[in-house]
Amino acid sequence: MNRLFEWVCGTLAALALFGIMTLTFFDVGGRKLASASIPGSLELTELMMVVVIFAALPLVSIRREHVVFDSFDHFLGPRVRLLQSMLVNLLCGGLLLALSYLMWRTGGEFAETGETTAQLKLLKAPFIYGMSVLCALTGMVHLGRFLARRSDLAQTQGGKA
Repeated sequence: MNRLFEWVCGTLAALALFGIMTLTFFDVGGRKLASASIPGSLELTELMMVVVIFAALPLVSIRREHVVFDSFDHFLGPRVRLLQSMLVNLLCGGLLLALSYLMWRTGGEFAETGETTAQLKLLKAPFIYGMSVLCALTGMVHLGRFLARRSDLAQTQGGKA
């Protein structure tokens, strides 16, 4: 399941990034060679950036590749670091799930009103729903890490979580 999850998110991010590169290549080439850019290229780039960022977010979390400030960690004992890790994962998971809920509501509002992009008139709701789902998946990754660390805490206490 984990490999499928990583494959889907990685493929989404990679395809969107390749799309951005291809679009930029042809847009710049069109401007230089034919004095005409691709209509809506800025909007398409923005939408594909959304896909890259939100598809990569669960990958960063599952692989623990976040930027970490650990300058003071050597002053903390193993138990305090464990509690710190649990607290960070619990907060991140809760906040990402709350953000996911808000995005889902916004997607619903955009779907009701038919909100579109300015130039290409692409519906925004599917992108917001996708952002919401990917945020929720990332939140669940962090809550899973919290639960895993909780059992580690129980082992350090010699009891059960």
